Amino acid sequence: MALVAITLPRVFSLKENGQEIKLSDPNPTWDPDAVLNYYMPLHPILATAKALKPFIKDDAEIYEFAPTLGIKG
Repeated sequence: MALVAITLPRVFSLKENGQEIKLSDPNPTWDPDAVLNYYMPLHPILATAKALKPFIKDDAEIYEFAPTLGIKG
């Protein structure tokens, strides 16, 4: 049996007004900060956000964008 490496699709997630919004990956070669900047005009809350470390869920690599406003440290 041979091992096969696959690349999981990336999904970006943010919470806005109590709703979880899933964003597709505009360009798989971009780093998460570039994706954040890409979506910032559509979701101004991203102006004070950062990308958290990814996790795997439902056969996708999930990146959460979390606001940094009010977080110390």
